[in-house]
Amino acid sequence: MNKTFPEAQQLIQDLLSEVKPFKEVEVIIAPPFVHLHKAVEMTSASDIAVAAQNMHFADSGAYTGEIAADMLLSVGVGTVILGHSERRAYFGENAEILKQKAHQAYEKGMTNIFCVGEQLEDRQAGNHFDVVANQLKESLFDLPIVAYKKIIIAYEPVWAIGTGETATPEQAQEMHAYIRGILARKYGQDVGDSIRILYGGSVKPANAKEIFSKPDVDGGLIGGAALKATDFNAIIEATKF
Repeated sequence: MNKTFPEAQQLIQDLLSEVKPFKEVEVIIAPPFVHLHKAVEMTSASDIAVAAQNMHFADSGAYTGEIAADMLLSVGVGTVILGHSERRAYFGENAEILKQKAHQAYEKGMTNIFCVGEQLEDRQAGNHFDVVANQLKESLFDLPIVAYKKIIIAYEPVWAIGTGETATPEQAQEMHAYIRGILARKYGQDVGDSIRILYGGSVKPANAKEIFSKPDVDGGLIGGAALKATDFNAIIEATKF
């Protein structure tokens, strides 16, 4: 929940000036709902795509304050972030709700950036693998294999975001490899190998290169560092290794 309308336009313009396109990396921005239409318009001639931060599972109806998939599609947004740790923590989005949202994204042909991750108490108790496995199984595992052509997994070590704790690149790699293995066992090695898994644990210009160098880390779900064009571009550039 950042940036007024003028500020958002300025940030997008700065990104268009800073970010140099190259085929190996897909760049997606996810502004708040009120900025989406303008963001699509401003990026239409660029390689930068636009995603929504959330959506409802129903086609339409009496869900005041919610946004439907068709609304997003009608303004040119075909990608949505689902299950973000903040949606789970602050807005009560549980496995069943996210299952319905994931189904809706699949039915509407949208790309689903699906977030998973454990809290500090889960990590300390050694339950972190089980928590992440259950988040995947309970919300995604009744989707058909074809759905995974448009699913991207984003791993958020919630315990290392704004807590003073730090996740190492090795811990990121360990969880990403685990996620890849779970999907391979369920849907086959092709899905395990091809699924993109992003790291969402406070990626910054200073640590991006080391994190992205890990074999099972395919990119980042960037938070605060994406609010400054120079920092976001530095992170994108860090994928060139």
